[in-house]
Amino acid sequence: MYTTEAWVLHEGEPGHPEPARLRKESYSFPELAEGEALVETIYGSWEANMTHAIERRPIDICRARGEPRVVLGNSGVVRILRTGRAVSHVKVGDLCVFFGSGRYDAFGYMELAHGYDAPGTVGLLARQTKVTAKNLFPLPPSTRYSPVQWAAFSLRYLTAWSNWRVAFGALRLQLSEEDLPHPHVWGWGGGSTLAELELARRFGCRATMITANEWHRREIVAAGIDIIDRRQFLDLQFDAETYERDPEYAKRYRASELRFLELVRERTSGAGVSIFVDYIGTPVIRATLKALARQGVLTTAGWKRGMDSTMVRAIECVKRHTHVHTHYARLSEAASAIAYGEQHGWMPVTIGKMYTWDEIPMLASDYVSGATNTYFPMYAVNPL
Repeated sequence: MYTTEAWVLHEGEPGHPEPARLRKESYSFPELAEGEALVETIYGSWEANMTHAIERRPIDICRARGEPRVVLGNSGVVRILRTGRAVSHVKVGDLCVFFGSGRYDAFGYMELAHGYDAPGTVGLLARQTKVTAKNLFPLPPSTRYSPVQWAAFSLRYLTAWSNWRVAFGALRLQLSEEDLPHPHVWGWGGGSTLAELELARRFGCRATMITANEWHRREIVAAGIDIIDRRQFLDLQFDAETYERDPEYAKRYRASELRFLELVRERTSGAGVSIFVDYIGTPVIRATLKALARQGVLTTAGWKRGMDSTMVRAIECVKRHTHVHTHYARLSEAASAIAYGEQHGWMPVTIGKMYTWDEIPMLASDYVSGATNTYFPMYAVNPL
């Protein structure tokens, strides 16, 4: 049995789904199985799934896992402390990108996330934890990038890599490079959207990101991506019920949507957006679909502002729109994504404040309020 210090999420009271507070306390876990490794977290990246867990939305993950206490965290860089007998691809002392899957399907796609909804997993908000060794990918030899950058890479960039492969492939099944040499790829969302748009740019597309945040503008510019100021259409927040009962809201919404679609036509010379990366969800899905070109692709691996989508199926069929939904990445994609990142410099460039171990609750609060001022909020556990 191992015992470590961790920031722990406790089960909520039945019928009272109030947000939780992380508690710093001792946490124990069993000895290594032959295919596992004991690791220490070096740097971690705060992810939306961690906030979902603390807010108990859409579920209380402790109840879902049948465990009274859970340690969150599935994105970061770890160092190997000990390996099980069957582990041969990593050795003690290696720094590794952590692949955050807790349970796979038969083809290596994630079903449940480590440090989130996968029972029995202990996340990276622990000074030490044990993990399935196949989830460990050593940093490239003599890498040009810091462990902090690789920690930021480990979830958002792998998500973007997997989603982009499907979305771009779907577009090219209908329109060849000869048909459409430089597709317009737009996006709104967070770090995964930024990573995917940067990838689109590297694939010869004209990439544009929408934001109202001045701090994020710096990160977008650093990635070489065009920007649209979200403040031009702040009323572009669709709510079906309010739209039906409040004429003034409906009027403001339609005006914002009209301005947005006029800008789409202007920026794309009337063609529309070929691939729209939408990690926001419900409030913008109506505008996203209207912005799509014929044979366009709506793609996402997230639902930051809502899980439900409404559309007119007939219109989507007539316009030959493809809808792509992915979840994190396939295990076999990780090595190629890491190699591409190292070779081509596809990597987080601007990293915000590094939160210390004792500042984890502050990080959780700042993320919710938007005070982290970065797409890549990071924390140090056992810093180098």
